[in-house]
Amino acid sequence: AAAAIYTEAGKAQVKAQVAFYLGNAALIRRAMTDLGFACIGGDNAPYIWIHIGDDSWAFFDKLLNEAQVVCTPGAGFGKCGEGHVRISAFNSRENVEKALVRIAAALKA
Repeated sequence: AAAAIYTEAGKAQVKAQVAFYLGNAALIRRAMTDLGFACIGGDNAPYIWIHIGDDSWAFFDKLLNEAQVVCTPGAGFGKCGEGHVRISAFNSRENVEKALVRIAAALKA
C-alpha cells in the first residue's frame, strides 16, 4: 500500500492534497493580513504564523473563547515564538472559511 504513493495516480493525489491545504493557508494569510496582522508562512507548509505582538496565550484564549477557534500559542515554540500564534490550514475549506468569519468578528469586537 505504501508503494501506491509512487504511482502516477498516487503522485497526483498527493499534489492535489498539498495544493488544497496551501490554498487554505493562502485564505488564512489573506484574512489575517486584512485584519492588520503581519503573517508569514503558508508557502511551503500549511501553517500561518501571525505576529500578534502580545501574549500568545492570551490571544489563544481570546480566539478559543470568543471565536471557538483553536490556534497554537507561539510561546510553546520557545522564547522567539512568543508574540506569535500559529494557525493550521489542515481542515476543510468550509471550516476554514467559517473560522475566519468568527475570528474577524471576535477581533473586531
